[in-house]
Amino acid sequence: MLNRIIAFSIKEKLIVGLLTFSLLGFGLYELTKLPIDAVPDITDNQVQIITTTPSFGATDVERFVTFPLEQACSNIPGLKNIRSFSRFGLSIVTIVFEDHIDVYWARQQVAERLQKAKEDIPKTFGIPEMAPVTTGLGEIYQYVVRPKKGYEGKYNLTELRTIQDWIIKRQLVGVKGVAEVASFGGQLKQYVVAIDPAKLSANNTTIAEVFAALENNNQNTGGSYIEKGPTALFIRSEGLVSNKEEIKKIVVKNQKDGNPILIDHIAEVELGAATRFGAITYNGEGEVAGAVVMMLKNANSNDVIVEVKKRITEIQKNLPEGIIIDPYLDRTKMVNNSISTVTTNLIEGALIVIFILVLFLGNFRAGLLVASVIPLAMLFAIIMMNAFGVSGNLMSLGALDFGLIIDGAVIIVEAVMHRLSTFKNDKILSKDEMNNEVKSASGKMMNSAVFGQIIILIVYLPILTLEGIEGKMFKPMAQTVAFALLGALILSLTYVPMMSALLLSKKTNNKKNISDRVMEKIENGYETWLSRIIQYPKLVLTTVMLLFISSVFILTHMGGEFIPSLPEGDFAVEVRVLPGSNLKTSTDALLKSQRILLAKFPEIEKIVGKTGSSEIPTDPMPIEASDLMIILKHRSQWTSADNYNDLASLMEKELKDHIPGVTYSFQYPVAMRFNELMTGAKQDVVCKIFGEDIDTLSLYAERLGNLAKQINGSHNIYVEPVSGIPQIVINYN
Repeated sequence: MLNRIIAFSIKEKLIVGLLTFSLLGFGLYELTKLPIDAVPDITDNQVQIITTTPSFGATDVERFVTFPLEQACSNIPGLKNIRSFSRFGLSIVTIVFEDHIDVYWARQQVAERLQKAKEDIPKTFGIPEMAPVTTGLGEIYQYVVRPKKGYEGKYNLTELRTIQDWIIKRQLVGVKGVAEVASFGGQLKQYVVAIDPAKLSANNTTIAEVFAALENNNQNTGGSYIEKGPTALFIRSEGLVSNKEEIKKIVVKNQKDGNPILIDHIAEVELGAATRFGAITYNGEGEVAGAVVMMLKNANSNDVIVEVKKRITEIQKNLPEGIIIDPYLDRTKMVNNSISTVTTNLIEGALIVIFILVLFLGNFRAGLLVASVIPLAMLFAIIMMNAFGVSGNLMSLGALDFGLIIDGAVIIVEAVMHRLSTFKNDKILSKDEMNNEVKSASGKMMNSAVFGQIIILIVYLPILTLEGIEGKMFKPMAQTVAFALLGALILSLTYVPMMSALLLSKKTNNKKNISDRVMEKIENGYETWLSRIIQYPKLVLTTVMLLFISSVFILTHMGGEFIPSLPEGDFAVEVRVLPGSNLKTSTDALLKSQRILLAKFPEIEKIVGKTGSSEIPTDPMPIEASDLMIILKHRSQWTSADNYNDLASLMEKELKDHIPGVTYSFQYPVAMRFNELMTGAKQDVVCKIFGEDIDTLSLYAERLGNLAKQINGSHNIYVEPVSGIPQIVINYN
């Protein structure tokens, strides 16, 4: 079978050449379609249900919202597990499905059960809604909306948030690949009706009547149509209020004497803001508004970011004077860093391989022929990656080994050259003679080449059996290597024999060249040492055993990580103030931290602090928790340190020296999200304690935290508070 394929390839050179050019063209086209990211997305196949209940505490949220939702969704086919999160004003239920379940089918099942669950949830507790169709790593682009220099006093937080919600967000959500734009920070504009209890009582009016009047007097209605001559006149009434004066004139009820009681008689109407659960601070200057752009699941992050940037450029032209959209976290930066590393390694590896091939094959044409298999095999792998949904990232593309790819091609080309060197007399072979020599040499060596590549493929098979997070992280690596090896195997059977017959010199030469003499010296040296070593078998076995035992001992003391830490170019610092602190306390701590860092470290380009949760709280942080995004300049401009670890240590020391009582944990943005996706917390190592009694859990958590502080190497120990949050409990009489 293999010999027939080789013979056909050598005979029908035109067909193989056309197929090769087709592979080249189609592969380059598929390269433009390949999804590019920094690392594989390890997010579970999940659907989130978010319920915002601004007026209720954690206990009530758990009892009346979270528990009914968990019960309603507990019997969905393909369900893996359910985890939930309840705190003041917010319930998040995460339903995890098996990986083979289609996410849209899963959302349909959840939507059907939400209708049933809504009947069990009191109306005043909010309406549960599904989160956008995105992943844990879907936050691809984040920006702030702020005034330019010289316009700081012209726009307040309410106006910035209004511009974000009504101008910027409405245009961004239409970008292809964007699942949602979650507004963050600023103040959400509201009309506030502040009722005077004394006036309310004096007019014999109740709160319920005020609510009913406001609701009934703020709606549009329709009136069908009337005919007037040949024309139909459609009737509509506009009852929506548009300003404070219209709210003041709303009639609550009529007194017995017929005089109306207006809202203006019993309350003050002013502009205000909704209760805030999050804020954004910028460069130590104060609060601003902003948003997080979420990518649709399975979309190409590079393409989406490009489209988002184009749309933002268009939006910027139409914004009010003095307003700027300032991006601070862009996945492109991390992707470019990762792909740049991969590209550099691949180019350097390819050049080294080509140099070694030319040196040891002793023939420039032969070296280039074998080296040409590298790009062709990679293009074949890219075609297969697109077909099987494997993205190009540090794990997949970074795993390619050119030595493995060209193994079969080297065997065939070297066999052909060896056969040409066995002729006693120098002569120029005819076309048919050259074809026969290549066919004979390739046929004899192809079994060895195929067998070697099959062995390599078998080594990667266990990785394909991994499941869960491990599978999502390492399967792309095994798949990409397998695709490249398969492509190299096909090329070794077809392209390499054809090109050997076409490209290699037909002139036989039995003279030794430089590479032959180098290899001869290496072989002679090896034979000399081998003949000496085999005379001392006991010494060799003892040495090998000692080396093995030493390596096992060293291995047990090396430690390990799930994946190596990948410098992303920026820092994400988790900042915690005391539990129960209000939003102002958190933002003040952030602003002070930003000023200290900007004054001390010239490596910083900008700093943005995110406190609490966004409008769509897929990352639900309490208001005493913040993320400090430190955007760094290029490393060539650094002066305080020459690597990320040293710079983080210097920054952490500077902050702790000036701001006591605040905890800081330096990480990278995507690495922080990875930790949260895998363990539910942002730290590298997480210990969970399960039980029924909150006070007992809190007690043991504190004990465990104190024990962890004594472990050598532990740093930034944080104990998640589950009790002790101050609250006021009102019991009705």
